Amino acid sequence: MNICLDLSPIVHQKAGLASYARELMFQLMELDTDVLWSGFHYNCCPPVPLPPPLDALPRRVVPWGAYRWRLTTALRHLLGLNMDGFFAGVVLFHATEHLLPRLSTVRTVFTLHDLIFLFHPETHKPLNRWFLTLMMPRFLRAADAIIAVSECTKRDAVRFYGIPEEKITVIYEGVSSRFRPVDPETVQAIRAKYGLPERFILYLGTIEPRKNLTVLLEALHHLLATCALQPAICDDLQPATCDLRLVVVGKKGWLYEGFFRRLRELGLEERVLFTGYVPDEDLPALYSAADLFVFPSLYEGFGLPVLEAMACGVPVVCSRTSSLPEVAGDAALLVDPTDIRALAAAMERILADQTLRATLRARGLARARCFTWEEAARRTLAVYRGLDIP
Repeated sequence: MNICLDLSPIVHQKAGLASYARELMFQLMELDTDVLWSGFHYNCCPPVPLPPPLDALPRRVVPWGAYRWRLTTALRHLLGLNMDGFFAGVVLFHATEHLLPRLSTVRTVFTLHDLIFLFHPETHKPLNRWFLTLMMPRFLRAADAIIAVSECTKRDAVRFYGIPEEKITVIYEGVSSRFRPVDPETVQAIRAKYGLPERFILYLGTIEPRKNLTVLLEALHHLLATCALQPAICDDLQPATCDLRLVVVGKKGWLYEGFFRRLRELGLEERVLFTGYVPDEDLPALYSAADLFVFPSLYEGFGLPVLEAMACGVPVVCSRTSSLPEVAGDAALLVDPTDIRALAAAMERILADQTLRATLRARGLARARCFTWEEAARRTLAVYRGLDIP
């Protein structure tokens, strides 16, 4: 039996979607060795190699870029033309990003990560928003089964598209076992590699409007002003001064110009360090080096970085919107992501209170252990087996 997963998010380095496709495929291959696993992706330039053991999988590669592949898929759905020729010999195709080829003889599973384009259309490029608005309901109706990565995402699909609840299975993402507290020597090596300050607040994710980083800048500015007026609250950070920094890990996404403009207007250029893309193997040490992880996103289908930070023993402040309360539970400080003062106050509480830091660290480590990719893969296999596969 040949089951094919879309590995395009890995090839195109799509942050959270790449983690989902990569970690799920690793575990599926471990759990069921009787299946002939294969991968699919459309091209990108320059090509990004798949990590082992995924690089050894049989693969189907469409030699087109994202624009042509999306346009072809949309037209095939609209014209009622199947795309089975791309997947000869495959009995089941799992779409891991928001694109499902039109297939008539191949069973399909569609992972729904989020419906952000509906809630915050201003955070998407017009062409992407148009594509998802037009095609998402068609993809959801066409799929034989849908996996939602949170109860929030499932509710959104039922509410906005009328998808039957029984068609959607909620399967939480997991945290890779490599995310754990790192020894001091490795942390120091990471500090040297990326020029990290001794004490800092960490954000990890794409730089795009939905991530709400401009509000994080405003909160940092407010916190620094508070420190200047009341130096005592910063004594725990560094005696006599407030040498607080923000480290932003991740690539530029889209519509990020306003963020950088506000960075300059607030005079925070010297307070914010940008690492750009960081390889997966460096992330645990980078998380472990931080005093605090902040995730002020307006909307998340799941919010994996919150769990990764917790698994590394870092206290977390995150939004109380969308799926994030499901993920964080009582192991983080939850705030309104539009309230600058509330966000600044939550960061100040953690940075100034050793007891609170220790409590959140312990709760976070326990919370992260509840989410594993092995469990996600087991439940995904159960979805596959629930379909009528010849």
